[in-house]
Order: sequence, then structure tokens, then C-alpha cells
Amino acid sequence: MSEPVSKGNTAAFVAIVGRPSAGKSTLMNALCGEKVAIVSSVPQTTRNRIRGIVNRDGGQLVFIDTPGFHDSTRTFNRHMRGLIEESIRDSEVLLYVVDGSRPPGDEELSLIELVGKHANLPRVVALNKIDTASAKRLDQMRILLSQRLPDVPVFEISARKPEGLEALVTELLRVSPEGEPVYPEDFYTDQPPEFRVSEIIREKALTGLREELPHSIYVRVDDMEVRELDSGGQQLWIRAFILVERNSQQGMIVGAGGQGIKRIRQSAQKEIASLFPYRIHLDLRVKVDPNWRRNDRLLDRLVH
Repeated sequence: MSEPVSKGNTAAFVAIVGRPSAGKSTLMNALCGEKVAIVSSVPQTTRNRIRGIVNRDGGQLVFIDTPGFHDSTRTFNRHMRGLIEESIRDSEVLLYVVDGSRPPGDEELSLIELVGKHANLPRVVALNKIDTASAKRLDQMRILLSQRLPDVPVFEISARKPEGLEALVTELLRVSPEGEPVYPEDFYTDQPPEFRVSEIIREKALTGLREELPHSIYVRVDDMEVRELDSGGQQLWIRAFILVERNSQQGMIVGAGGQGIKRIRQSAQKEIASLFPYRIHLDLRVKVDPNWRRNDRLLDRLVH
């Protein structure tokens, strides 16, 4: 690996790509030191391009967490594939996160091919989950990466522990172009409040659901309003809807006696309260919209 070079401030947008559940969101949260992206055991939890900001002496990295790379011709999956490709085009550096605990498979090979096509960008590989992967599996991935991406440096990390992250950040800053910070030093994300609220609700709704259901839900925040309380102080009043595709899914979210939606509301409300200096009141409901995943206008809104 090349020695660091002396230069001025660096700044770069860094696209994070990888297979579903490779640990991209966990890695970005660990790098930012704050919870920026929701994390779930369900594959393809990330649907949007989520930006997390890392500041170090002499440099700023703006990470763009993308949906898991998934080969599919369905409209929803094509939309997410488009987000990945658009994020790469909009970035100065490409960070490829590999799950070291799983066999490669066809999707990994397709993703390696995609990364290989972007030799115009500085590229870095993060071989993740070294704390749980077997030695045999790690050796398999090392050999594959050295064969398919021989000129790309590989950093072995654990995003969960965390381990090896500062060396990774140092390399990303080294290969970044010179430039001034895009965001103030105290920023760790540029997500608007409505988006952060909707993602918190979606994360809480994912907990305990069957694997196929999370891809059928979408959270829409219709209203956020600060209200003065008669007892003094202020309250942030939020109205949000969990959209599902079928009546049976609505029942699964609501739960027996409304216990499911109550659990989601209470846990989401508690986490939302950590973001704002107000009391939080979350009015949360479930609606059926059988066509939301085929709504191009809605899918376009998910990009930002």
C-alpha cells in the first residue's frame, strides 16, 4: 500500500456498496459515532441514499449508504439498483463492503464486476465481520479479492465490535481529493427530521416481523408540528402512517388488541425523543396501499 502523501484538506463523497446484510449501515453508524442508518437482520433494510458525515483533522468524508446490491427485474429492486449506480456516479471514492462470513455467490461476483468497472475512482475494500467469519471463509474471500480486484487495497474490519476502522478512515482520506468540508464539523448527517422520524418508525416496525413483510411496508410522515403545552414547555406532535400492501399485513402490524402498533409507537416515540428538545407525541396509524411499490413518483421520493 502506498505511503500517505502530504496535502491540504481533503473532502469526498464516499459511496458504500455491498450485498444485503454485509454490514454497510452498521459500519456507517460506527464511523459517524451516531446512529444514522437503521440496522436490521432483514436483508435490504436500506432503501435510500443515506448520508453520514465523518470529520477528522484535515479532512471530511461524506458516506452514502446504499441499498444492498440485489439482482432482480422487479420495479422496486430495479429502483434500489438505480440508487446504487447513481450514488457511485455522484461520489469521488468507492468503498466496497464484503461480508467475510458468507460464501461469495453470484451476487458478490456481479458486485465485484461492478466495482471493477469503476477504475476511474479510488476504490477501497472493507472485508467485514472478521470477528465472526471462519478462517477458511476469510481466506476464500482474500483469494477472490486478490484475483478479481488486484489493485484495490483491502482492510479487514469488524463494524460491530468495532475493529480496524481508523486505518480504513485514514486510507479513505488519503485517496480523497483536496477540498474544503461540505458540512460543518458538528454535523454527522444531513437527513431532514421527517426522514429520520420515518426511518426510526420503520426500524421499530421491522422488529419481529416475518422476513418477507418488511419489504411491503413504507412509513409516511404527514405532519410535524411544535405545540405549546398548557402545563408549560413544548410538544412535537407527529402524525405518521405505516403503509402496507394487504389487509392481512395490516393485521400483522396492528397485532392482537392493538398491541403490535402500541409497541411500535412507544419504542419509536422513545427514540425520537432523543433527537429533539421537546416532548414527543406520535400519532401512528396503519393504512393499506396495494400499489405503493409500483408508484414511480413515490419511489423517486425515496432517493432523497
